[in-house]
Amino acid sequence: MSHETSPPGGGRDPIRIERVEATPLLHPPQGYFKFFDGPPGRPCGRAAVLVKITANEGTAGWGESVPVPTWSDETHESVVTALRRYLAPVLIGRDPRDIEGAHEVMNRVIRPAFSTGMPMAKAGVDLALHDLAGKLAGLPAAELWERRAGGELTLSWTLNPRDRDEIDELIDEGFRRGYRNFNVKVAPDPAFDIDLCRRVKERAPDGFLWADANGGYDLATALEAAPRLADAGVAVLEQPIPIGRISGYRELKRQGALPIIIDEGVVSPDDLVEFHRLGMCDGVAMKPPRCGGLLPARRQVEYLRREGLIFLGSGLSDPDVSLAASLILYAAYGLDRPAALNGPQFLRGSVLRSPFSVIEGRIAVPDGPGLGVDVDESKIAELTIDLGAI
Repeated sequence: MSHETSPPGGGRDPIRIERVEATPLLHPPQGYFKFFDGPPGRPCGRAAVLVKITANEGTAGWGESVPVPTWSDETHESVVTALRRYLAPVLIGRDPRDIEGAHEVMNRVIRPAFSTGMPMAKAGVDLALHDLAGKLAGLPAAELWERRAGGELTLSWTLNPRDRDEIDELIDEGFRRGYRNFNVKVAPDPAFDIDLCRRVKERAPDGFLWADANGGYDLATALEAAPRLADAGVAVLEQPIPIGRISGYRELKRQGALPIIIDEGVVSPDDLVEFHRLGMCDGVAMKPPRCGGLLPARRQVEYLRREGLIFLGSGLSDPDVSLAASLILYAAYGLDRPAALNGPQFLRGSVLRSPFSVIEGRIAVPDGPGLGVDVDESKIAELTIDLGAI
C-alpha cells in the first residue's frame, strides 16, 4: 500500500511535522526567456520559494514552489503568504507521510475556485513531504509509488527567438550543448512561427519538434497555423489558444491538423478528465509545480496512460528541487519523448551541493531517498531575496 495514504503503523508512529519554513529565492537568468520579464522595478530572474518541512525527530524534507506571474496568477509574494500564513499552520502536528491527507487540509484552508486554489504554493509542500516521507522510509520517492527510480532522460532545447536573425544562433547553442530535440515558442505571428519551425527542422531533421503557443493565438489564427506548422515538421501543438475557449479547442481537435496538447489550464486531475470528455485535447504537457505537486501530477499521468493520451514532460524553468521532482515523475512513468525542462538552459545559481548537469542533451534522474537531492543550506543566502524591499 502507498506510503502516501497510509503511514506505517496505522498512524501510531509519533512522527509529526514540527516546522514549515518558506524562503523566497531569485535565480539569475542566462539568456533571454520571455517569462522572466516582469513589471518595471522588479529584478529579472526565476522566482522560487524553497520549502523546508522538519519532523519532530529532526529529519527535514525540501520542496520548491515556482510562481510565474507572467504565466499564471500566483506571485512570489502570494506564494510566500499562502505558505507561511495559511498552509503551514494546518500542517503542524500532522504525520508527514500522509500526503493525501495534507492535500485535503490544504484544500480546505485555501479552497478551489474553478480548480485547485494556489496550486504552485501547495506544490512546494507536496514536494517537501515526498522528500521527507522518502527519507523516513529510506526509499526514493519513485519506490514509494512502487515505480522504478533513477535512470536518465533526454531533454529538449527551448527556442524563444525575438527575430529571425537569432534563430540559427540559438540552434547552434543547443547543438553545442549536445541537444538534438527542440521545443519552440510560437504566437502571435504565424508567418514568423512557420519560418522558425521550418528552419529548426532543416537543421535537426531527426529531432522531435514541438510548438508551444502559451495561449497566444486567437482561434482563427490557430486554425490557419496548425496545418502549416504540421507541414513545417511540428509534431504537436501545445496550448494554441487560451484555456477557457472550450469550443475553440474542440474545433482545433476536429480539424486534426496536429495533436492538440493542453497545459496551463490542467491543474487538478478533475480538470484533465473534464477537458478530455469535452473532446478538447489529445494529451497534456505535464508540469508537477503547475498542478499542486507530485500526488495530483501522478494521477494525471496515470489517466493519460490509461486513456491512451499523449504524455509530454514539461516544466516551468524549474530550478533544483522542483526540477528533481519532475525528473523523478517522468522517469518513473516511462516518458518516451524529450522533456522540455529548461531550467539548466536558462538559470544560474543552485542551492544543491551537487547541481544538475546536462551531458549531450541528457540528464541523470536522482535516485537517493526522497527526491534524492542534497540541499547545501550555506548556499541559500546567496539566492535569497527580500520581497519587502522590492
